[in-house]
Amino acid sequence: MKNTTTSFALLISTLMSAQGPLSLSLQQASDLAAKQSYAVQASDLEAQKAEQRIKELTGMGLPQISASGSLTDYLDVPTTLIPNFFTTDTQAPKYVPVQFGVPWSASGGLQLNQLIFDGSYLTGLKASKEYRTKSNDDLLKTEADARNQAAKAYLGVLAAEEGVRLTGEGIPLLEKAQHEATAMQGAGFLETTDVDRLTIQLEQTQAQKRSFQQQADVARMLLALTLGIAQGTPITLTDKLDQLINDAAETGLIDQAFDPKSHVEEAGANDMIRMEELDVRNHKAKALPSLYGFFSHQQNWYGPDFNPINGPYRWYPTTLWGLKLDVPLFSSGARYHALKQSQLTLEQAKVNLTATEQRLITFAEQARSQARTAFDNYKTEQHSLELSKNIFDRTSVKFTNGSAASFELTQEQGNYLLEQQRYVQSIVQLLMARADLRKALDLY
Repeated sequence: MKNTTTSFALLISTLMSAQGPLSLSLQQASDLAAKQSYAVQASDLEAQKAEQRIKELTGMGLPQISASGSLTDYLDVPTTLIPNFFTTDTQAPKYVPVQFGVPWSASGGLQLNQLIFDGSYLTGLKASKEYRTKSNDDLLKTEADARNQAAKAYLGVLAAEEGVRLTGEGIPLLEKAQHEATAMQGAGFLETTDVDRLTIQLEQTQAQKRSFQQQADVARMLLALTLGIAQGTPITLTDKLDQLINDAAETGLIDQAFDPKSHVEEAGANDMIRMEELDVRNHKAKALPSLYGFFSHQQNWYGPDFNPINGPYRWYPTTLWGLKLDVPLFSSGARYHALKQSQLTLEQAKVNLTATEQRLITFAEQARSQARTAFDNYKTEQHSLELSKNIFDRTSVKFTNGSAASFELTQEQGNYLLEQQRYVQSIVQLLMARADLRKALDLY
């Protein structure tokens, strides 16, 4: 499906009129789900968050500038006691109170900090880029899941509506037979039991038709949900059921080659390995020194009265720069054990990669087998349905001619109704199996 070219203009118009009537093929429904399903929207926002996370981490290694300012008014200037060396009078107090400072003070400054070297920062920057790759792979997987869900809902609608059509074909015959039987019963040619049998069969067929219709309605609601459009939006399905069942691309899925290394889930497992490798590097980098540089400039003003602009007291500058070196020396084994945990997590990620590859191969073969079995069952049920319909049609003619009893007619109608259910169920199983096989082969 992903190799099929879709009309860009149609898709844009579809997106712009999500509340209006839609006319979609299976491919267009899958494309629409991959663009605006609720799960895809959430995954796309997560990918955007990853982009912002990269920018955030990048900014942490660039110059950081901050400004500060303060204004202070001491309503009571701090007072302290100092030795009284101002007089030699022995009667004077040994300590006298004095005030160092003035009531008003103000300051303003700029501080610049620059990371020069930090191994954890460099590793974290690479890890953030791997996180972006993983988010993009997660988005691709979510899009594939949305395509699969939309396809299943789309095909479910077609299968249920096929059930409505099939059961609806027998209702006029049963209504006619019941009408004729009622007339014959009124004339004394048939018993009430014969009419009752036909009535029961008619009501069962009508109930089965309603059941299929309800299934079709629910499937349409699920389709709207997977497409990310409002419930109640009219949707016309342009693909025909028989065309999809017999489509060469669909029937050829059983023989489609499979390479697990190109599967989106294996890409996600590889993403985890790369991220865990960077985590190991990060723990090793924590044992390296970190070097920072800083520059600071500050202006300070003091005065007895608040007049920092035109007063007699000027602003006094303070300017400095420096380097700060942090050297981790001893952590009592904490860094070592954290590193070992990270290395073990990396080994787990490698085991998970192998398990993912084997699981994908197993699921692909399982889905291939289920699709093959479902197709065989469908062909069997299709032939059985044809035979059952022929028997019912011949019995209906005999009943009309008076050569068959109502019991025979209702019995064959019951068999035909049961075969219709089996046939529709075989269609559902076939379509769902093919959708699962396409997902297993990563062909959405």
